[in-house]
Amino acid sequence: MNKISNLFQVKYPIIQAGMIWCSGWELASAVSNAGGLGLIGSGSMYPDVLRSHIQKCKLATNKPYGVNVPLLYPNIEEHIKIIIEEKVPIVFTSAGNPKTWTNILKAEGIKVVHVVSNVKFALKSAEAGVDAIVAEGFEAGGHNGREETTTLCLIPMVKKAIDIPLIAAGGIATGGAMAAMFCLGADGVQVGSRFAATIESSAHQNFKERIINTLEGDTILTLKELTPVRLIKNEFYTQVEAAYQAGASKEQLNELLGRGRAKKGMFEGDLIEGELEIGQISGLIKAIVPAAQVVEEMVKEFEEVMSKFKNQSF
Repeated sequence: MNKISNLFQVKYPIIQAGMIWCSGWELASAVSNAGGLGLIGSGSMYPDVLRSHIQKCKLATNKPYGVNVPLLYPNIEEHIKIIIEEKVPIVFTSAGNPKTWTNILKAEGIKVVHVVSNVKFALKSAEAGVDAIVAEGFEAGGHNGREETTTLCLIPMVKKAIDIPLIAAGGIATGGAMAAMFCLGADGVQVGSRFAATIESSAHQNFKERIINTLEGDTILTLKELTPVRLIKNEFYTQVEAAYQAGASKEQLNELLGRGRAKKGMFEGDLIEGELEIGQISGLIKAIVPAAQVVEEMVKEFEEVMSKFKNQSF
């Protein structure tokens, strides 16, 4: 049995990323019901909202599901308490030190996975005792690694360094890409952008439609002085670029970013002033479809690709 499928007790080693403003209980339960692993994105939720999403997810699916927790979240202690009280089976952590909470969560019988963007933090995560690692290349949307290491390069480097299950992320939206990651040594894949543009995604319809109209080159990694983020070029990005040209300081960039910029764009649908976080692979996404269809199509294409190359030689 596949390592990731076995670890999480799911049918397919396809994990839906816990994206802020996109990954509510409806998306997480839909992916889990389709045979993958759905994640609730807690980074955009107040504690009481997170509890509500967990409870609704448990009612909507009897399959394994999880919660993604950015460790720099200001209410992290409350989130961890709720996760334990609600008996969430799987937690993906990111943006912080995995040593802080891994042992506490594992003591409660919770499977823990940490998201990294380089080999150094993959090793630190393994030392912290996580059950698996997500290695995310810089093609990915949202907050990202400063090194700008592509998924194609990152996965084999991390695979060589660790001996625990490895999940590939960044630029993966098709079964063909999934097959490529398996060839590089991954045991599973995490998919964000493709699931952001699904019917069950909690993102605003304006943002979903902007995703499917995104072309090659429409996204860019910026704001590295703060926290690197990949977003769609829009009026807000134009303001950021102008600030750079004017020699803006870190403080000035932070002031320009302000608060709630991602919520404004992704959840409220302001395509002009909002921060529109999405990956490079958005240029390949051309329809808003049910989450189950994404899983079904990925699995079908994965099997076709793997079968095609099974007996090929040179």
